[in-house]
Amino acid sequence: MLTAGVDLAADPAGTAVATIAWSATTATVRLVAVPADDDAIIALAGDAVKIGVDCPLGWPDDFVTFVSAHRAGVVPIPAGVDAKQWRRRLAWRHTDEVARRLTGLVPLSVSADRIGHTAMRCAALQTRLAQAGRSVDRSGAGAVVEVYPAASLKVWGLPWRGYKTTRNQDTLGVVVDRLKQAAPWLDLGEHEQLCRHSDHALDAVVAALTARAAVRDQVCRPGERELPAARTEGWIAIPTATLADLPG
Repeated sequence: MLTAGVDLAADPAGTAVATIAWSATTATVRLVAVPADDDAIIALAGDAVKIGVDCPLGWPDDFVTFVSAHRAGVVPIPAGVDAKQWRRRLAWRHTDEVARRLTGLVPLSVSADRIGHTAMRCAALQTRLAQAGRSVDRSGAGAVVEVYPAASLKVWGLPWRGYKTTRNQDTLGVVVDRLKQAAPWLDLGEHEQLCRHSDHALDAVVAALTARAAVRDQVCRPGERELPAARTEGWIAIPTATLADLPG
């Protein structure tokens, strides 16, 4: 079995991809690459059972309704709702609120932060993946699942902040060391040094690990009432088991 991970950015230069091959007791990182363009991601997805993408797969339903109404010239302002709370519904998806509740982390707002640029690229990628025959269900039921590396690292008891950018390579190395200690069955091979020098590369590996958790049904899933929104807004797959549970 092969799982894949994508640390998506608005441009290929900041995008990393990774694949992990799984056996009954071990896992081997087969590929880690930075940069990665759309063609590379589509090719990667064709070989993987599941591909974890670190990017929102959709926008808040309330935000989409708001923008459509604004374009028509009439913005519906709900009565009896605090203005701050109303704007919060426009900025964050339901899955973002679930992630906040489960992990204490606050995902970036896809409608009010720069990650929106990356989400635009991701929207086009979803179309290309569907055209290539890969099922795209934003709730994570198809070939693609939305992941949040910081949340995965935190749930797995690993360092989850302070390792981004080249200024923090020492901390990045600590994360790699801790990952190797917690998952001795994971062979980074020749890709270890790249993971120690690029946080994008490491996040792509974590995304591929989370994709494996999704395959094994070891992530939180939307409930029946949450499913409609998850299929339009996206749903973050947060691990519900330990790293030790991934092989098998």
